[in-house]
Amino acid sequence: MSLNIIVLAKQVPDTRNVGKDAMKEDGTINRAALPAIFNPEDLNALEQALRLKDSHPGSTVTLLTMGLPRASEIIREAIYRGADGGIVLTDRVLGGADTLATSYSLAQAVKKFGNYDIILGGRQAIDGDTAQVGPQIAEKLGIPQITYAEDILDLSDGHVTVKRRLENGVETVKAPLPCVVTVNGSAPDCRPRNAMRVQKYKYAAS
Repeated sequence: MSLNIIVLAKQVPDTRNVGKDAMKEDGTINRAALPAIFNPEDLNALEQALRLKDSHPGSTVTLLTMGLPRASEIIREAIYRGADGGIVLTDRVLGGADTLATSYSLAQAVKKFGNYDIILGGRQAIDGDTAQVGPQIAEKLGIPQITYAEDILDLSDGHVTVKRRLENGVETVKAPLPCVVTVNGSAPDCRPRNAMRVQKYKYAAS
């Protein structure tokens, strides 16, 4: 069976190399002083999506992100690795959105897709560390959710089976589709860019 797969992703400031100018006087992140990157755990989620695409011929992977127009950079990055396309949800009124506003906006965007089978995203973003957006989207859409995913073991007969990595062990759970799955950083790393796709799509979403 072919699948319509949505990957939730975020362009974030690289907080792994914080310098003296990284924080503003009010204690918030100075995003202008830090390079913007693809949120690491969202890359883990993208790899799970691409593996589903590989094992289900005819499937499509669409990236959905909310942010500034420059967030199209991570859509290109996803396309280089095998995604089919993406959408940037952007508007000045969304600036400074908290997790509640973010999840509401993304859930409304997902509804516009109409037909989707599974939504994948990283467990949390490194610029917030709340792990709230994925579960909130599932609640707003009224669909099941699986968190702390490390590997998608099977997707067939309208259900997905997932291995979860928890603090004190591992468990395997099964949920009906459509559903939201948030992926841990312990999941397999995302595959590298494909050189041919880089050449073909380097001006995509520009």
